[in-house]
Amino acid sequence: MVQNTPQSNIVTRPPVVVVMGHVDHGKSSLLEAIKGLKITAKESGGITQHIGAYEVEHQGKKITFLDTPGHEAFSAMRSRGAKVADIAILVVDAEESVKPQTKEAILHIQKSGIPMIVAINKIDKPGADPEKVKRELMQSNVLVESLGGKIPQVLTSAKEKKGLNELLEIILLVAEMEDLKGDIQKPAEGVVVESYLDNQRGPIATVLLRDGILKKGDIIAAYPALGKVKSIEDFQGVPREEGLPSMPCVVNGFEVVPQVGEKFEVYPDIESAQKHLEKKEKRLDGFGMTLIEKDMRVLNLVLKADVQGSVEAILEVLKGLPQEKVVLRVLKGEAGEIQEGDVRLAKDGKAKIIGFRVKTNVIAKNLAERENVSITTFDVIYHLAQGVRVLMERRAAPEKVKTDLGKLKVLIVFLTEKNRQIVGGKIIEGEIKKGTQIEVLRENEVVGRGRPINLQKNKKDIERAVKGDECGVLYEGDVKIEQGDVLQIYLEEKKKVELEF
Repeated sequence: MVQNTPQSNIVTRPPVVVVMGHVDHGKSSLLEAIKGLKITAKESGGITQHIGAYEVEHQGKKITFLDTPGHEAFSAMRSRGAKVADIAILVVDAEESVKPQTKEAILHIQKSGIPMIVAINKIDKPGADPEKVKRELMQSNVLVESLGGKIPQVLTSAKEKKGLNELLEIILLVAEMEDLKGDIQKPAEGVVVESYLDNQRGPIATVLLRDGILKKGDIIAAYPALGKVKSIEDFQGVPREEGLPSMPCVVNGFEVVPQVGEKFEVYPDIESAQKHLEKKEKRLDGFGMTLIEKDMRVLNLVLKADVQGSVEAILEVLKGLPQEKVVLRVLKGEAGEIQEGDVRLAKDGKAKIIGFRVKTNVIAKNLAERENVSITTFDVIYHLAQGVRVLMERRAAPEKVKTDLGKLKVLIVFLTEKNRQIVGGKIIEGEIKKGTQIEVLRENEVVGRGRPINLQKNKKDIERAVKGDECGVLYEGDVKIEQGDVLQIYLEEKKKVELEF
């Protein structure tokens, strides 16, 4: 709850909390349990538009939770310089313990410089081992209070609703220690945490105020959008006359959809807002294109997601995929269902369509089948990244792996015609067999290449000969073999390229 202090313009504002951790460790379940609303089923269905933040009340005090797709979205917001959250909750599965994404989340939290609270979740599972979790967290410089550190920890079970009140109490305690304030006399400013285009109402944005009071009629701007506030709703869709610091406000009135993570400000007039947007330097390409050189392989994508926040989060993840062998190029990335125009763009650009929590309309689906355009949809960003990595591996040119098998010393040349010869020799190393390749060595220099068409020993066809054997070779190649040459026998296989995160 916003409380006045002796300075009439300075108020204590509620903490803004972000929940982070490894996929499937119970972040959404924990939010569900705290919120008392089923958010996972709605989000996975891609039907209900989530607004990116909501409020709860505990012991008469309010707490705002960011409802983002994960640390990717948090990072995307921070990359634009936005101060998004005040406190981070790191969720770790008590049975699975610390995983790669847990470590990534820890790094994001540590870089942001905000306080951390550890929620050891799923303590109801039979293999739960909270002490193991604490020990493994130590290896990532996360020392919890029960082991002598300064980071609070709480044992939770979203399934059995255990530890939730304790978690909320710790959040309020940390917030009190942080002494979070907002200046309500300043022009309203904060950050855009979600945005999308509503078919009936137009551009909609969820904003979190840091300072000031947002009112209907205010001139508001957040790159690349400006507008006049037509309406303000709270996270439950209830109309409000004004928005206060740390309150999630669903705002209608932007002329276009603002970018997630952008700072918003209120201006005295439209002209001032326009000047601000004109001065703001932005990269035209939110993906950060890699320079594409000649002969490099490229994977083109058309990306569609439920909301703009998801688009930003996915682009942030895709930027982190290795692109030395295959370059990723996003032809379009936007919120909304997969439509006919997306399929046509994918066909023209030889691209794959990737959807996140969205549906494909019937016309687009039929067109994609006719035009053989690939559409793949995902509900979890981590799974989407894995899917794109598989597409990149398929696009990558297979690596050729050469394996030396043996050497044959040419003792005699029996027959020469066009590009074929019959030679006789002795195996001095390894073996020679059919289905291999040959390098012709003359004075230790490679002078040509070919392959053994047939092998004979004692005038009988054989499959292979080994060190010490004498045999005849029917050779086909681009150079004439001479007596005294050495034939280097080798296998060259194509090996599938595997990309590492």
